[in-house]
Amino acid sequence: MIPWIGAKKNQLLAALSEVELERWRSQLEVVEMPLGQVLYESGGVLEYVYFPTSAIVSILYVLENGSTAEIAVVGNEGIIGISLFIGGESTCSRAVVQSAGHGFRMPEKILNDEFYRSGPVLQLLLRYTQALIAQMAQTAICNRHHTLSQQLCRWLLLSLDRLEANELVITQELIANMLGVRRETVTESAHKLQNEGVIKYVRGRITVLDRHGLEQRSCECYGVVKREYERLLSTKTVA
Repeated sequence: MIPWIGAKKNQLLAALSEVELERWRSQLEVVEMPLGQVLYESGGVLEYVYFPTSAIVSILYVLENGSTAEIAVVGNEGIIGISLFIGGESTCSRAVVQSAGHGFRMPEKILNDEFYRSGPVLQLLLRYTQALIAQMAQTAICNRHHTLSQQLCRWLLLSLDRLEANELVITQELIANMLGVRRETVTESAHKLQNEGVIKYVRGRITVLDRHGLEQRSCECYGVVKREYERLLSTKTVA
């Protein structure tokens, strides 16, 4: 039996009506999402979609030389695997769990069947996709025009919004891979934030001590992304 109290920690699942939830009940499987787990690789065929509840997943673009950069972050607000219902079985990105937790997964065929019913689920998933595209576009602008310190603050805020606590378990090396910069650059920016009393960083754990200070040090990109998600996904339940 699916624990629906846990399922509703994912905002897309929580937005479904009771009729939709009941139809999905037997198709959703609770899964553990450990740190570093690759949900899909660039060019791979997707077999499942994932609805994180307590985990956070990074969507990374992978270059031919193996270098990566994060183009979006997905947590309890969304779904992993949008390429399945927007016209492709594979994608040029990689999905990696950046913060361990749990979620639900559904076979790709079931999700496609739900999408092509052309009802409330379709509208909900299209609105989410628009919000995700907005995050990707803002990330590209941010990486081009803003400082690494501002990018780090934006990244921390987006991650925190998808967690119940104010602490992230993550290494500076992993952050560097996501932002597409050298680890030493992340170390310098993190130490600066720590010296200013905004965060505490100890042994792979980042604790935010002053969220308001973090928001002040971030660029406009965080607010743009947050408002777009709120605008597009404010409906509590699909009809």
